[in-house]
Amino acid sequence: MLSVGIGSALWEFKHFQSWQRVYSLAAQNTNAAICFPENNIDVIPKLPFSNYVPPLYTGPTANEVLKKRKEFLSPSTYYFYEKPVNLVHGKMQYVFDDDGHRYLDAFGGIATVGCGHCHPDVVKAVINQTKNLQHSTVLYLNHAIADFAEALASKLPGDLKVVFFTNSGTEANELAVTMARLYTGCHDIISLRNAYHGNEAGTMAATALCNWKFNLVQSGVHHAMNPDPYRGIFGSDGEMYAKDVQDLIQFGTCGHVAAFISEAIQGVAGIVELAPGYLPAVYSIIRNAGGLCIADEVQTGFARTGSHFWGFEVHGVVPDIVTMAKGIGNGIPLGAVVTTPEIAEVLTHRTYFNTFGGNPVCTAAGLAILRVIEKEKLQENAHVVGSYLKQRLNALKAKHETIGDVRGRGLMLGVELVTDRRRKTPAKVETLHLMEQMKGISCFSFFLLFVLVLRL
Repeated sequence: MLSVGIGSALWEFKHFQSWQRVYSLAAQNTNAAICFPENNIDVIPKLPFSNYVPPLYTGPTANEVLKKRKEFLSPSTYYFYEKPVNLVHGKMQYVFDDDGHRYLDAFGGIATVGCGHCHPDVVKAVINQTKNLQHSTVLYLNHAIADFAEALASKLPGDLKVVFFTNSGTEANELAVTMARLYTGCHDIISLRNAYHGNEAGTMAATALCNWKFNLVQSGVHHAMNPDPYRGIFGSDGEMYAKDVQDLIQFGTCGHVAAFISEAIQGVAGIVELAPGYLPAVYSIIRNAGGLCIADEVQTGFARTGSHFWGFEVHGVVPDIVTMAKGIGNGIPLGAVVTTPEIAEVLTHRTYFNTFGGNPVCTAAGLAILRVIEKEKLQENAHVVGSYLKQRLNALKAKHETIGDVRGRGLMLGVELVTDRRRKTPAKVETLHLMEQMKGISCFSFFLLFVLVLRL
C-alpha cells in the first residue's frame, strides 16, 4: 500500500500555476506518473525554476554520517532507500542534499514542516527569543507562553480554551487520556483499529497497528471497528460502524467509559478518512456512557485539511479535549492539549508539571507559525491546491488499475496501490519500487509519491 500525507512547506501560492503545468505533464504521461520496471520513462517532470542557491556544504559525506549512525544510534533507527539521502539544507518547500540536489519536500519531517523550512518569520522569532531568554520555567512569568496560549485558544470552538503545552504528540495524547480518566473516574478508553496515537505506555495501548506495538502490558483500551470507507465492511455508512462502539461499551465495559480518542483522518495508518456520520454518532454514544471525546489533531490540525483549520470540524463535532503537535511547531519540539476549564481542573488535585512544556523559544516559534498560516492564507491554499491535486490523482486512477484509492482532504492526501482492485491486495513490492523511483524524480517528493504540503 502506498498512502501518503503532507509535510513541509505549502509552496507559495504564486507558484501554483507552475505546479499545475508540472503536475499536468505527470498526469498526462503514464510512464512519468507511475514508474514500474516494465515501463520506459519518456518524460520526467522538472521542478520549477528557482534562483535560490544553497550555501556550499563542507560537512561529512552521506557514508560518514551513516557509519556514525550505525555505531552510535539505536539500531531501531531506520532510513529510507537503498542509498539514503543526506539532507543538509532546507529552504521553504525545498530540501537539498550534500551534493546540492534540490528536492520538493512533500514529507516534511512526517507531516510537520507546514510553513516551510527555515521560514524567515519563524527563524526570526526563535533567534530573538533565544537572545532574550532561552529557558526558564512556567513557575516564573513570561509573555511567550501566555501569548501563544491565547492565540491558540482563539482557534478552537466553544469552551476549549485551557492549554497545556508538551513536547510531542505522544506526550499530548498521554496527558489527554490521563485527564479523561481522572475526570470521569473510569479507566476504559475506546480507540479505533488502525489508529496511531503514540509509542508510550498509554498511547501504545490506544494504537492499533501491530508493527507499532511491543509485547508489553497495555490495559484498559478497547479497539472499535475502523470506519474505513475503502476497506470497511459497511463502506461509507458511518452510523453502522458506530454501533460497534455501543457494543463494546455494553459487552466490554461496566457501561461507563473514560473517553473515545480518534484522528479525523488516520495519518500513519494510510490517510484513512472516517466514514461520514461516524463521529457525530460515536460522540453521542460516548457521552451517554459518561465519557469524554478526544480529537487527535497531531497530523490533521493547523490548516492541513484545507476546508477547515481542524480535522474534527469536517465532521461537525466539538470534542472535549484536543491534542496537537507536528504542525504546531514546524519542526520545533512542541505539542499541546486544549480542553475546558472544568476538565482542566482535575490536574490541580495533585502536582502536574512539565519541565520543557511551554518553553519560551518553542512557544515564540508556535505563535510565529500561527501568524504565518493566517498571513499567507495557507489554509485557503491547502484547499485550492489540494482539491486540484486530488482531481488530477483521480484522473490517474481512471487510467491505472494499480491505483486502488485516492483519498484525503486538502493537502493530506493518500494514494493506495493494489495489485488487484477487486480484492484490494496491497501492492507492497510496487510501492517500494515506486518510492525508489520518486527519489530520482525530484519534481515530486523523494520520500513518498504524491504527497504535498501546505505551501504548494
